[in-house]
Amino acid sequence: MRQESLSRWLKVIFLGVGLCGLVICGYGAPSIGQYLMEMYPEYSRAYPVWMGFLLLTAAPCYGGLACGWRIAGEIGRDNTFSRKNAGLLKWVSILAGADAGFFFLGNVALLFAGWNHPSILLASLLVVFAGASIAVVSAGVSHLVYKAALMREEAELTI
Repeated sequence: MRQESLSRWLKVIFLGVGLCGLVICGYGAPSIGQYLMEMYPEYSRAYPVWMGFLLLTAAPCYGGLACGWRIAGEIGRDNTFSRKNAGLLKWVSILAGADAGFFFLGNVALLFAGWNHPSILLASLLVVFAGASIAVVSAGVSHLVYKAALMREEAELTI
């Protein structure tokens, strides 16, 4: 697969993930929230707080997608192993780790405030694990891309 083709496919995937996120944040979560308010009226006061919390946790995800978009552009320019891509992957790692931590701490805070159910906190641990996994993998890949960029720069200086 050529670099331009790979870059195009990656951008299509990033657009698809972004659109899925918009559908989930714009329709899915509010619909489920409305349903849960009807089923458990004692938690209906928590609906606006939860919607705001979910939107706050979605923002770093879109930051990570923007970094991925820029990385895909660099791949299309045949600049895969560069310090710029290593830096962007590091930002993805930071955003994913910060979002996972914020999501966990926010769930705990909402539990202590009485706006969360313990089972929701336990289920949210899957999301936290996914975010932490993305953070660790992107940090590792960032390190490898940085090392490859250094090797590439050394090879370009060799006659």
